[in-house]
Amino acid sequence: MELLVVGAGTMGRWIARTVDAEVAFADRDPEAAAAAAEAIGGRTVALDGAETFDVVCLAVPMSAVEGTIAQQAGRARHAIVDVAGEMERPLAAMAEHGPDLERASLHPLFAPENAPGTIAVVVDAAGPSIDALLADLEVAGNELVATTPEEHDRAMESVQAAAHAAIVAYGLARESVPEGFATPVSAALDDLLEQVTSGDPGVYAEIQDRFDGAAEVADAATAIEDADPAELRELFAAARIEEPTPSETGPTPTTEDDA
Repeated sequence: MELLVVGAGTMGRWIARTVDAEVAFADRDPEAAAAAAEAIGGRTVALDGAETFDVVCLAVPMSAVEGTIAQQAGRARHAIVDVAGEMERPLAAMAEHGPDLERASLHPLFAPENAPGTIAVVVDAAGPSIDALLADLEVAGNELVATTPEEHDRAMESVQAAAHAAIVAYGLARESVPEGFATPVSAALDDLLEQVTSGDPGVYAEIQDRFDGAAEVADAATAIEDADPAELRELFAAARIEEPTPSETGPTPTTEDDA
């Protein structure tokens, strides 16, 4: 498989080293593409080049993915996929600009340094190239979870936008306390805060821009602040984590090896 990875950041490098393919990198920063090719193996090509590849993978920010699909879909001979983290809009752009291609959207639900992990998958147009790519991801130890674009993007409002907003809000609200005063809860929150704030702020900003969730966190904080003791008991009860609802989107995507 010849794979063009558009975007030489952490996610582009992750897909390049995980899939069994001859890899080429293209990036708006040619030096970044060269560094990725040297680190992972492969070569670089121009972002505006005409060379075609079996599969084109878009590993760019959510704000750029639709435009990049429009620019790069013509370079795919068989399949186009993305790992941007949003699904509805990228898949619509793929269908528009690559109607005859195999198409899939993948969202690794982990930072690349924590791989392998769970990958949300929507296969919009199946075929042997997508099958081979998914098989490689499974061989690398990842769990593929079939979903729909709507289900995925709705879930990201909770597990990303709301979660990140709550953690950062805690960081902004907390005050320094003497050593030894941490509780198990505050220590766990401090660990999460360190994890979130040590990442790329631009990534988190894109998530907040694309997905709702922060406003709901603000509304919930206001409700807690305004509640009397009886209402607080009800709010705490309502906040208890319940068993997740089983997905109605079907089983994990299959590959040719599973048939």
